Amino acid sequence: MKTKTDSSSSIRGDFRLIADIVQPGSRVLDIGCSDGTLLELLEKEKNVDGKGIEISPEGVNASVRRGLSVIQGDANTDLYDYPSDAFDYVILGQTLPAIHHPREILLELLRIGTHAIVSIPNAGYWRYRLHLLIQGRIPIQESDDTTWWSTANIHPCTIRDFVNLCKKDGHLILSGFQINSRGRAVKFLGTGSLANLFGAQAIFLLSRK
Repeated sequence: MKTKTDSSSSIRGDFRLIADIVQPGSRVLDIGCSDGTLLELLEKEKNVDGKGIEISPEGVNASVRRGLSVIQGDANTDLYDYPSDAFDYVILGQTLPAIHHPREILLELLRIGTHAIVSIPNAGYWRYRLHLLIQGRIPIQESDDTTWWSTANIHPCTIRDFVNLCKKDGHLILSGFQINSRGRAVKFLGTGSLANLFGAQAIFLLSRK
């Protein structure tokens, strides 16, 4: 499966792919929803019953101005309060490397939701490998003015790392997609050796076995 981001659209490529995955009318929890762009997209296009958690007051305020049901909270501590099977999809977008205990949080996602959609920046991307080889400095996967001592990503991982963790803990990967720097998404199977090299980020649809 290949998709390409419409350059005329302000919707991020990973958001569009996530919207394609979510079934209409689903119950959705978006963790770290920022300004609510994805949640708003899902409500408009898929008529979901959407909820959001966001740690920053600015993100919460922006989401509320969009008319979304978003509360301020921290994924590191607040997910444990949610009942099991409360949602059809729990979404964790580009946040896993910043989580204190990512392995535990993955378990919580699949306790709270029937499915989890997890997107990660891929630390194994070829540009990052080349950057480290040539410059001898840690490549930063966030904004240009972020440095290694101020990055939020405390647990960077590759696509292969994530796949291996899911296998170890018994999470079923229903589908995986690599997204390159141009926004093109390609579905991959197995450990994703090529995806691990050429994917700037990846999106996984998970379920319990």
